[in-house]
Amino acid sequence: MHQLSAMLIGMLCLCLSSFSQNITVTGNLKDTTEKKPVKNAVVALLTVKDSVLYKFTRSNTDGDFILKDVKPGNYILMTTHPFYADLLDNIALKDAETKLGTVSVTSKSKLMQEVIVKTGSAIKIKGDTTIYTADSFKVSANANVEELLKKLPGIQVDKNGEIKAMGQKVEKILVDGEEFFGDDPGMAVKNLRADAVKEVQVFDKKSEQAEFTGIDDGNTKKTINLKLKDDKKHGYFGKIDAAGGLLDTLDNRHNTNLLFSSFKGKRKLTAFLLNGNTGQDGLSWQDNEKFGGESDNYTMSMDEDGGMMFMYRGGGSDDEPNVDTENGFIKNTNAGLQYSNKWNDKQTLNISPKYNSQIYTNNKTGFTQQQVGDSALNTNEIVGINVNRSNFKTSGSYDIKIDSNNTIKFTAKANFYHTESDEMRNAATAGGTGTLKNSSNSIKQTNSDKHSLYGSVIFKHKFKKARRTFSLNTDWNLLETNGNSFLKSVNQSYFNGAPSNIQNLNQLRATDKSTQNISANFVYTEPLNKKYSLELSHSITYNNGTNNQLTYSYSNVTGKYDLTVDSLSNQFKQIITINKPGAKISYSYKKIKFNFGSGFGLTHFDLADNTFNKDYIRNYTNFFPSANFTYSYKSNYSIRFNYNGNTRQPTLNQLQPLRDNNDYFNQYIGNPNLKPSFTNNFSVSHNTYNFLKEIWTYQSLNLRTISNSITNNRTINLDSGKTTTQPINTNGNISLNFYGGIGMKLKKLDVRVGLNPNISYSKFADVINSKTSFSQTLNSGLSIYLSKSKDKKYDFSLSENFNNNRNTTSQNSTIKKFNTNNVRLDGTVYYKKVWSISTDYNFFSRQKTVDFQNNLTNQIWNARMQRTFKKDEFTAYIVVRDILNQNIGIERSFYGNTLSEERNDRLKRYWMIGFTWNFKNKAAKATK
Repeated sequence: MHQLSAMLIGMLCLCLSSFSQNITVTGNLKDTTEKKPVKNAVVALLTVKDSVLYKFTRSNTDGDFILKDVKPGNYILMTTHPFYADLLDNIALKDAETKLGTVSVTSKSKLMQEVIVKTGSAIKIKGDTTIYTADSFKVSANANVEELLKKLPGIQVDKNGEIKAMGQKVEKILVDGEEFFGDDPGMAVKNLRADAVKEVQVFDKKSEQAEFTGIDDGNTKKTINLKLKDDKKHGYFGKIDAAGGLLDTLDNRHNTNLLFSSFKGKRKLTAFLLNGNTGQDGLSWQDNEKFGGESDNYTMSMDEDGGMMFMYRGGGSDDEPNVDTENGFIKNTNAGLQYSNKWNDKQTLNISPKYNSQIYTNNKTGFTQQQVGDSALNTNEIVGINVNRSNFKTSGSYDIKIDSNNTIKFTAKANFYHTESDEMRNAATAGGTGTLKNSSNSIKQTNSDKHSLYGSVIFKHKFKKARRTFSLNTDWNLLETNGNSFLKSVNQSYFNGAPSNIQNLNQLRATDKSTQNISANFVYTEPLNKKYSLELSHSITYNNGTNNQLTYSYSNVTGKYDLTVDSLSNQFKQIITINKPGAKISYSYKKIKFNFGSGFGLTHFDLADNTFNKDYIRNYTNFFPSANFTYSYKSNYSIRFNYNGNTRQPTLNQLQPLRDNNDYFNQYIGNPNLKPSFTNNFSVSHNTYNFLKEIWTYQSLNLRTISNSITNNRTINLDSGKTTTQPINTNGNISLNFYGGIGMKLKKLDVRVGLNPNISYSKFADVINSKTSFSQTLNSGLSIYLSKSKDKKYDFSLSENFNNNRNTTSQNSTIKKFNTNNVRLDGTVYYKKVWSISTDYNFFSRQKTVDFQNNLTNQIWNARMQRTFKKDEFTAYIVVRDILNQNIGIERSFYGNTLSEERNDRLKRYWMIGFTWNFKNKAAKATK
């Protein structure tokens, strides 16, 4: 019975198999672009359920393929080839012979071209670099890069043109990885066209030393690299833009902007010319950080402790008035040339000469209140400034790759300045009850010349062993100032409100100042193993400075300035030498990188007061610890910790015991007993980006403490209102700030959203009559950004920036608190693609305080209508600035026990008609 059953089952299976027939699958692979056969490609069938390989074959020279003995059913057809994109397709096999016909595959090079042309994600992150695809952010026709940057999430451009990325100031703008007109960020963003840019890359540029050794030293600069489109790197392009208002009025406004760029291979040549009187200014004036220049005026500025400060910096070396192009009226001419070239990828030359001329006028009124214990001194002043100045700057670098292991780079800069100015000032100081203390009327005229020279040589050598390197960096810079200033003033003192003493001055000050700095830095790196490296360094710095200032009174007998004023004359010399050896250990493995180490500085001060035959010899030992830790815990997610300690040396003006009496009742005198200050900097930053959800975030927390901080001690005579300021060392200064951001795209609404909270706290010493009090400032704010655009239809953005400010001092229990708010709306509407109307509206408000009993509110509204011709090559436009005529120049500041309000002239409502020609040749096509 069992045998019979087995026989029946066997016969049944045989019958079923005779009805079941295996399938043959055939087809032909062809390239979609050139329609040619694709040989040696793998053609496979995968099971649908679990994608397991079932059968596979290869295509022949004609692109034909055949798969035999395939069981009926549903499969995934897959093709793969090194030069072609993978193809996946679902197929159902039923017939005995299945002919798939032509199966088209796309070459990877073609696929990449399509991705580039059509662009993919608007934002992507590659390592530590955030990349914005420029074409994903719509700007108006012929817009410059600055307008493009304002559209990018995480990047802010303020009204003064300063750029911040992820909350940090951008210090360098590169074009295709090279400097553009030196390292002036404004030149590239104001003059390059936005439609010439393919990508905007934002990253923390490592120091040259770190890039060379491959060992991260924690020294970075926030940098933007503008990567140009391939078709913009061949041939030439440029623009001619001219605009003007009514020609029959004395106050007509005009601008001319010429730019020409030529690219041939690796040679780049760009020239520009700017001329106008609307305040456009493409160049920074001074190189304070690079060459040690100073501006000694009454000024509102951020001090080293993070607080806003009103002080007289004085010192007598630079008597030039402060030029703030946001206020007053300025006529300027800027011209420059940028040339760069590479030969055989071994030699790189970069040269950039620039010229700038400015004629500036401003009238301002100021109110300052100084709280001294229970008393207050109120000063009102009126100042008129006229400045005519010019400068010529040139910089160049030559980089030579000697061989694969040795490179040398030469850098040179030369800047020349000439200034002629006059300043008229009327001021009066009264007590809190209104009783007059003093009054002053003065006229100051200045004629000065300044030049700064800089040179450096960097030699780098790589040994055969990876990460074993040696480098030598030498620097030299020189700053020299020569000038004469004439001062005429009438200074009246009062006693109980009645005139008591008068001082008439008619003086000439002759200045001859020179500061020279030479340094050399040796660095050797040695790999300890695959993960660890050792860095040994030694730097030597030599600073030599002289400041000879002689003041002469006018003689009615001789009719000349030949009476030496001993109390206002001084010849001073300083020599500062620093030896700083150091060592650092670095670790790098997978997701973690860190380094730590320290140097220590042996500082020797040799100061000589030649006028009084006094020497000041000082020796200091300072440590320069540093540590850096980076953890990339997953792709596009990282956290970074950084610490460094550094010393700040006092300047020559701060050391020289020379009295400055440009303002008779507010005088400044240096202090040769100053010590260097030491700063501890701690920072933590965190960055994330989610590609699928298009959400990015960043947070940064920074803490800074300063010991021996250089602070001004104000000695105030309450009877006469006279103030003498002298720098001293104080302790206890600290600042803490947090900046964060989150951005996303609401895909259903096609709206980009950005949210940026921030909070900062600072505590700093304020010294009056040798009594130290501490002032505290707490600022917190939130900014919100929304944008929506549709190509050639509309473009709108809305931002809100709210800040709360609180100031307290240990001498006064009153809390000075106020809110500021800025609402900005930008919009562009297009009509038939060639017409457009653009407008931007700003609402500014500043809350009143107990000291200023009125709110500051104004609205700035600008508009522009334009018509483009011949595929946007030509543009005619009319622009109206400050339509509501509310551009006011009022600034209020609080610093310690001092508050102030300053009102400046401002350029108000005007209009211009303009025409732009954006020209370019038909660039050669890039090699396929």
